[in-house]
Amino acid sequence: MLETHNLTVRFGGHVAVNAVSCRFEPGTLTAIVGPNGAGKTTYFNLISGQLPATDGKVYLNGRELTGLSASARTRAGLGRAFQLTNLFPNLSVLENVRLAVQATKEGAHRRGLNLWSIWSDHAALTNRALEILQSVSMTAQQDAPVASLPHGDQRKLEVALLMALEPAVYMFDEPTAGMSHDEAPVILDLIRQLKKDKSKTILLVEHKMDVVRELADRIIVLHNGNLVADGEPAAVIASPVVQEAYLGVSAQPDAAAKLVRPVRLSSRASWRWWKRTSWPIGPWRSTRSVWACPPRGSTAWCVPPVASPHRPWCTSA
Repeated sequence: MLETHNLTVRFGGHVAVNAVSCRFEPGTLTAIVGPNGAGKTTYFNLISGQLPATDGKVYLNGRELTGLSASARTRAGLGRAFQLTNLFPNLSVLENVRLAVQATKEGAHRRGLNLWSIWSDHAALTNRALEILQSVSMTAQQDAPVASLPHGDQRKLEVALLMALEPAVYMFDEPTAGMSHDEAPVILDLIRQLKKDKSKTILLVEHKMDVVRELADRIIVLHNGNLVADGEPAAVIASPVVQEAYLGVSAQPDAAAKLVRPVRLSSRASWRWWKRTSWPIGPWRSTRSVWACPPRGSTAWCVPPVASPHRPWCTSA
């Protein structure tokens, strides 16, 4: 079981993830959703060790991982796929997977220079790598250099590398990002296959709500670094707080009154905080951050323009 206890990270005065406590059970797929800038990827980074936590703890099967490096957490059982592919572009597909298998297996490749045992062990590693490539339907591309693969196949290969690590927890950060409409189902099918193994825990950051509805057993919602909802998909998606935080639909009838509001700026530090602040923009289905630098000490009034709901402007009073 993966657990986070009051996990927090601060960047100066900005709290990117604020005391998030969650338990993720084996055999479940949990989707982590929220508007841009909500803290989803940062939360992933805190769990996998890419970022050190300001406060809080991470546990896997009762073992505390908080002080461990990212590589040590991988060896402990956390497998992480990133938004951008993280492969060896000049090696072949097979070599990429074999390296991942080699990193997790004991054998003669770790013990001296007995040529026969090294050759035998090399064959075993290669056979395991081929099994994994077959499971992701990439046997035909085994000798192709990774740099020559289309983006969709590179994403498939990254899943294969995760499978080679045999983690207890799979962490996917927007696995279909940058993929075409035809390519995305291939990755989703691979995640469905992984989900069948009830000994594994799967975490998924995903913006596409149709994907979330289909795959998730549970949804947690982050907004401005805070955990605002946690439960079964249907109940969470219907929740008023999620409608407001994620879809930009206000639960209050006077939502229009929120379209213009003053923010007092007394210092550069407060400007930075204000610059990162997001809020629902009326009936539009998103939240946006305002980027502007009014004079110090002024009052900034943030008004959505008539021509484009996607770019709020600011004028100084």
